[in-house]
Amino acid sequence: MTLVIRAVEHVDRPGWQPLFEGYRDFYGHEPDPAVIETVWSWLRDADHELNGLVALQGERVVGIAHWRTFARPSRGGRAIFLDDLYTDPAARGSGVGTALVDRLREIAARDGLLEVRWITSESNTDAQRLYDRIAQQLPIRTYSATPATA
Repeated sequence: MTLVIRAVEHVDRPGWQPLFEGYRDFYGHEPDPAVIETVWSWLRDADHELNGLVALQGERVVGIAHWRTFARPSRGGRAIFLDDLYTDPAARGSGVGTALVDRLREIAARDGLLEVRWITSESNTDAQRLYDRIAQQLPIRTYSATPATA
């Protein structure tokens, strides 16, 4: 069956939601309907920085990618940051993840952006096998600090 990659549309909600919930579950986030509603509203808001892609096999959503552009001051340009990439477990190994990243690379080329960049968990070895085939791993550590208290 042909795989179609396109921007998220309103009709995709029933297929998008279980995949986003699966993504959140994989990373150990507690179920939270408010997060689902917030992210869906961002994807549907043309003025919000977050964009979304879906991978379709027929009418079925089998993959999602959430992305945004960001400034790269050290290189004097902009790039794509891939926030979330998730493939339906039943469709893994069929090229869905590659197709989603390839579409982001096409968008980056079309828009004159510098690169497509993303991070993944050290324990996400399944995804790393894909990423090692299609991208270069960078020697960068990621840190996270909580907001300051008043």
